[in-house]
Amino acid sequence: MARENSKNMRRFSVATLGCKVNQYESAAIINALQKAGLSYVPFTAKADCYIINTCTVTAKTDYQSRQLIRRAIRQNPAAKVVVTGCYAELQAAAIAKIPGVTQIVGNKEKQSLVERVMGSKMYAQGKEETWTNNFPPPAVLPGRTRASLKIEDGCDAFCSYCIVPLARGPVLSLPPTEVIKRLSLLIQTGSREVTLTAIHLGAYGRDLNPPCSLDELLLQVARLPGEARIRLSSIEPLEISERLISLLAAGDKICPHLHIPLQSGDDEVLARMNRNYSAKFIRHLINEITTLCPDVAIGMDVMVGFPGESEASFAKTYALLEELPIAYLHVFPYSRRPGTPAASFPDQVPEEEKRKRAMALRLLDQKKRRAFMACFFQRPIEIVVEQRRDKKTGLIKGISKHYLPVVVENLTEKDANTIQTVRPIRIEEGMILAEASR
Repeated sequence: MARENSKNMRRFSVATLGCKVNQYESAAIINALQKAGLSYVPFTAKADCYIINTCTVTAKTDYQSRQLIRRAIRQNPAAKVVVTGCYAELQAAAIAKIPGVTQIVGNKEKQSLVERVMGSKMYAQGKEETWTNNFPPPAVLPGRTRASLKIEDGCDAFCSYCIVPLARGPVLSLPPTEVIKRLSLLIQTGSREVTLTAIHLGAYGRDLNPPCSLDELLLQVARLPGEARIRLSSIEPLEISERLISLLAAGDKICPHLHIPLQSGDDEVLARMNRNYSAKFIRHLINEITTLCPDVAIGMDVMVGFPGESEASFAKTYALLEELPIAYLHVFPYSRRPGTPAASFPDQVPEEEKRKRAMALRLLDQKKRRAFMACFFQRPIEIVVEQRRDKKTGLIKGISKHYLPVVVENLTEKDANTIQTVRPIRIEEGMILAEASR
């Protein structure tokens, strides 16, 4: 089948699945292709080149990746279709069987993706945009306001259910001087919020010479000038120190928000997951966090249906989450990943039981979110205003430093990327409805 060659390409599109690291890398790819002279179009439009940045954390994301690939091929059978990301890293042979795929670029080769799309000679003038040691230059996804900055890649924790270490490789950190340089650039060019994102955030700096801990990096970050606030992506329970909590409590620069992968509240299940902590440790940790930082927003990942998770095991998880003063839950069913130890564990939980348990926790999540939002109704809230409008209400969206989703009655797109003080009115559709203090 004929394919567009590089010199005939004018329009490109990028679809992204998965984590914030993938989103950050997609933003860098989009930025580099635009600087090379191509026009970015939505994924639903006809393009000369489609790039699908895939995820393989669950069987569902594998399926969604294949769907996006086939959708791109249907939209323009003559287009280049380039598949990258974690699914491409681990399942290149399966992707190659899809008729119409032009190139497959794994994570380890992702930094050469733009050159492969454009052709090395045509892209020579844009060499400054190529990645350095797997870390692309800062960029923001089209239509987004809040920025991310990738500071670490890879993971060597090897939880028994997780395929990510195989897809991303070992820990690799961006040196602190480069983090500060890139973060300063984002702030100077107008970003009002930047999320420090990583595959294994708490492992930051272990591979550097000399080593630099996340705490030490954040002490430098907290001293940066400007009103922009810094948010942390997901961080493991065992990697939350008292110094880190104190930085959150100060509230000057680092947002008082932690997203913690709990996964289970049952000690036996945690041991089979290769998660080296207990429910007792989690209780103590959350008590310590909320004592030092009383209004902190704590979100938790929780997995249901891990092999061997009995009804009693799930009941312990539910009871722990119900007890803890958390702001929200991210609930997902266990997905069997070939190549991981858990894939061959006995006592796999039936899919229907996984759905039942997930639904119970999602209902608890709704209660937790509403209760946490209600705590902020007696005071004004500062939000970063986004470019996007909420689909249900049609109102401009924003996010508070406590990660509260807010829609505002009297703001417009002209207010995007500003920090505004708003007054909460009521909770509507799982968000705070507010009005700006003009």
